[in-house]
Amino acid sequence: MKVQMQSVHFDADQKLLDFIQQRLNKLDHFYDRITDGEVILRVNNKDGVANKTVEIKLMVPGSTLFSTEDATSFEAATDAAVEALKSQISKYKAKHLAQH
Repeated sequence: MKVQMQSVHFDADQKLLDFIQQRLNKLDHFYDRITDGEVILRVNNKDGVANKTVEIKLMVPGSTLFSTEDATSFEAATDAAVEALKSQISKYKAKHLAQH
């Protein structure tokens, strides 16, 4: 899966980008027709500790799946977003298979 990553107002290190790519590659086990993805990493200027936001958009045939999560670290936010996308993929797949 081809993934485009953007970090807003900071430079993400390669270790973080590799971590995100690894997590997204695991989604291929659930559904192998994900065409590509987009990840936006953002540090929010809000009070509290959960100031890291990860937005993930996945393109699948005929639809786009989206998840955004806040956490204390980008890794934790990525894990939460990927978990949310897993359930979206399952629902999408079930609906898609029911139509065919």
